[in-house]
Amino acid sequence: MKSSVPYQTGQRLPLEGGGHLRLSVNPRARRISIRIDGRRGEAVAVAPSERRLADAVAFARSKSDWIAERLTARATGQALEPGAVIPFEGRTARLEAVPGSGAARLVATPDGPRIVSGGEGEAFSRRVLNLLKRLARDRLADRTEVHRTTLRQPPVTIAINDAGTRWGSCTPRSRSIRYSWRVILAPPEVLDYLAAHEVAHLVHADHSPAYWSVVRGLIGDPRPHRAWLRTHGAALHAIGR
Repeated sequence: MKSSVPYQTGQRLPLEGGGHLRLSVNPRARRISIRIDGRRGEAVAVAPSERRLADAVAFARSKSDWIAERLTARATGQALEPGAVIPFEGRTARLEAVPGSGAARLVATPDGPRIVSGGEGEAFSRRVLNLLKRLARDRLADRTEVHRTTLRQPPVTIAINDAGTRWGSCTPRSRSIRYSWRVILAPPEVLDYLAAHEVAHLVHADHSPAYWSVVRGLIGDPRPHRAWLRTHGAALHAIGR
């Protein structure tokens, strides 16, 4: 029997002017929205339910010029290779190769931080990526603990991943939080906001006014940090690609 729902979550549709539109359902969404997935190079239409996906497709098609412009302007990839300069904790860090096969390490210099590593080609990139993930986990674990303690919440488990354009997610039932390692590339205050954002979901699973009140109680006005991620997020997602 054929489904009465014309579209399904995960479905990809071609767009006028090039590119693709991926359909997604988020039950917590209050309205239809469009976002750009810089990692996959496609637009994503988000609807509160599968029955609203048709409306999401129509809305996306009405915004085809805007989508095409955003897809064209998305950041190009930047490999983790010797000589590259990448953002790091709100500054920049130069990647340098050293003889041997040693693990990557962070070095402070008068000219700013540097990341030095042994290995060649993919081995060099892998070592640098592993270091960035370790540093992200350390910083995020620390800030998560601070905010968790402030809210008098029980312990949580933390995982580091690279989930597309998402910076983090919280599952209150299992008391687990997942973060994108890429936030280590952002300024420390933005990383701190992300930790507060996810920890606050242990209190309120939605994005209600009560939820944002908890966030403000932890780090003050979150709007500048959210704006920073919207402005610079695509560039961070291009690192290592």
